[in-house]
This record gives sequence, structure tokens and C-alpha cells, in this order.
Amino acid sequence: MRPASPDRFPLARTAALQYLLRLADNALILGQRNAEWCGHGPVLEEDIALANISLDLIGQARLLYSRAGALEGELTGQAPQEDDYAYWRDEREFRNWTLLELPHNGPLAGPARTGRDYAVTIARNFLYSALMVELWMRLQASADAGLAAIAAKSLKEARYHLHHAAGWMVRLGDGTGQSHQRMQRAVAHLLPYMNECFEADAVEQEAAAQGVGVLAADVRAAWDATVDATLAEATLQRPAPTGFRSTGKHGVHSEHMSYLLGEMQGLARAYPGASW
Repeated sequence: MRPASPDRFPLARTAALQYLLRLADNALILGQRNAEWCGHGPVLEEDIALANISLDLIGQARLLYSRAGALEGELTGQAPQEDDYAYWRDEREFRNWTLLELPHNGPLAGPARTGRDYAVTIARNFLYSALMVELWMRLQASADAGLAAIAAKSLKEARYHLHHAAGWMVRLGDGTGQSHQRMQRAVAHLLPYMNECFEADAVEQEAAAQGVGVLAADVRAAWDATVDATLAEATLQRPAPTGFRSTGKHGVHSEHMSYLLGEMQGLARAYPGASW
């Protein structure tokens, strides 16, 4: 079943649905990206750690898609399933932050390159989980009881993800000359993409006004404190702020998104309706 477009309805009726889908898309896409390390981790323990983090994120996405499906069912009379959202929407219908769809191999990476830079993976997980810890904490008080319950569960996982990533930020940043350089380059590459996360739009403002969502800008100070403290311990410099704004949450993605979706959705679309 193909989910309906929320644009068919007034924003006041769909803000909660759209907000949930953004959270779900973020978790799904980062989970898909991190899963690319399965069998390729730098050491066995990290191979398993990244696989487990991916499972946590995909589990969060499933819960969020399930709740979104219930809300869409109230609007349209037809409730999509988790797989409908993941496999049967096209690129422009996904609303994840651009940060989360980027490949692991840093700036100027072509979509067909297979190289992976663990520093890029760690830096992204750190920046994302540092924000999600703050958001999940506040979303436990969401007016949507389903989202509040998901937030309580996801907060525990996000705290572990942050602990894992922050530890590696310090190990690599304050490690060898090469590891320090690669981590510094990863932070400089990814940090500008966080601007999109903190820039509120009409959907987020309406969801916050209804008591369902939380504006990321409201937790910016707490996120900054976490980032600055970890960068200092890792002997890394925070790059100067830029005016760059990516647009993934508006459905306008990087060139990497179509390749990611092609791999993720290929089997389901090749055998529609199959079960195993």
C-alpha cells in the first residue's frame, strides 16, 4: 500500500504525522547507512557495535512508522504498515536530514565509491545522537502518548549511541597524527549539515504548538555544550559556523539518496507482496 501524501490535508491536521515521519525517516536512513559496516568493521567488536546500533535505529523507525500509520489511518481510513513507508515511497517523499544519507567516505565522495572512513561514521553518529538524546528527553512529555512512549524507549538507546560515538571521538581525535587529522576533517565536513536540523519550518512549528513535537532550536544550547566538551577532550577544533543549509527534510536530497534507496528498496520492489 502506498502511503498518502500529507499535502492533501491542512497542516493543522497532518503536523503530528509529518513530524513522526521525519523522526522515522531519520532513524531508518541512518540505520541503513550504519548497516553498511556489517562485515567491514575495523575490529570485530566495532563490527558488532555498529550492527547493534543499526538495529536500534531501525527498531525506532518501525515504532515511529507504526504510530504514523495509525495517524494516517485516522485521516484517510487506510493505515499504511511499516514496510509501506520504508519501501513504497519515492525519494522526494522521504523527509530525513541530508546529514544521514551521506556516504561514509567523506567530502567529494562519488556515489559509486566503496571506501569507508570510520571517522566520518563516528562523527555523524556523535552529532546525531547528541541531538537525539536532547529531543527524546523532551519528547517523553509529548501530547501524543504513542510518541511519548517511543521517546522513553529510544532515549535509552540514544544515550548508548552517544556514549559509543563520543568515546571514539576522543580515541581518534586524541590518538595518532593521522587519526586526529581524519577526525578533524570528518567534523569539518559534517558539522555544516547540522544547520538543517536546527532550522524550524512550518511543520515543526505546528507540531510544537500542538504539544506533539519539540523544536530542535530549543535544545541547541544543550547540544552545543555536549559537542564542545567532547571536541575539547578529543583535542579537535570546532569549525567556524557557515550559512549552508541542506534540504533533506523538504524532500530535496543529495545525489547519494537515490543509490541508498535503490539498495534498500530493491528486493521489496522486485517481488511485491512476497513474504518469507
